[in-house]
Amino acid sequence: GSHHSCLTPPLDGITFTVGGARTDLNPGAARFIPRRVIHGFNNGGDVDARFLAVISPGLLGSGYFRDIADVLAGDGPPDVQMIGEVMRRHGLTPAPPA
Repeated sequence: GSHHSCLTPPLDGITFTVGGARTDLNPGAARFIPRRVIHGFNNGGDVDARFLAVISPGLLGSGYFRDIADVLAGDGPPDVQMIGEVMRRHGLTPAPPA
């Protein structure tokens, strides 16, 4: 579901892959993700990943974030298949792992 553009300034260090190009972003940096470009992120650090996503147009409603929060609330790493199911339910297309 890349029918939106996104600007992602991280609150903690994170690696974004946008169109096949990997970029390590630290606090204060930002990465623009154009529409219809495959993208994802990876947290290789020891702290939880945090970033602010500004998405335009605003296609993702509060239901998406509630559903994702439910998947992420468990102990241990999140269930990637469940994340994909939530994404598809809300009109997004999960990218294959990088």
